[in-house]
Amino acid sequence: MKRPVRTPAGARTLPALALALVLVAGGFAAWTGWDWYAAAHDDSAAYAVQRDAALAAGEQAVQNLNTLDHRDVDHGLDLWESSTTGDLHDQLASGRKEFADQVEKAKTVSTARVLSGAVTELDDRAGRARILVALRVTVKASDGKSTDKDSRMLGELTRTGGSWKLSALGQAPVGGTSAG
Repeated sequence: MKRPVRTPAGARTLPALALALVLVAGGFAAWTGWDWYAAAHDDSAAYAVQRDAALAAGEQAVQNLNTLDHRDVDHGLDLWESSTTGDLHDQLASGRKEFADQVEKAKTVSTARVLSGAVTELDDRAGRARILVALRVTVKASDGKSTDKDSRMLGELTRTGGSWKLSALGQAPVGGTSAG
C-alpha cells in the first residue's frame, strides 16, 4: 500500500492567499470603475461644466466691453459686438459710430482687468445665466495720465449656438445704493 504524499501546510496557504488577493483587487477595481462611471455621468458634473463656461464667457465679455483703444477702435467695437447678443448687441451695433467718434475725439485708452467673478444664477435648460464681476478699469488720457476705477458689474448671459454671450450689463449696487 502506498502512503499518501503529504504537502507541507505552508504550500496549501500560498494559493489560497493569492486567490484572496486577486478577489480583493478585482473587487476594488470594480468598485472604483463604477464610482468613476457614476461621477462621469452625474448631472451635477454637466451643470458645473456649464456654470464654468458661462462664468468664463461672462468675465471675458465684461472685460471686452470695458476695454477700448482710440488707436484701434474698430477692433474693440468688433469685440463688443461679438461678445453680445439680443438687445444689448442691437444697442451697441446701432451706436457704433457715436462710440467710435467719442473715443477717437477723447483719445483715450481704457483697459479692463477682471478681479473676480461668480455665477449668481444658472438655468441650463433655458440657456440663461446671471453673473457678478468685479473689475478694475484703467483709463489713460491723451496727456498720459491714467486713473483706475474699481467697479462691480451685473451681467445676464444667453446661450446662443452653444456659447454664452452677454445680453445685458449694468452696474451692481454697492452698499445702500441702488443701480441706476
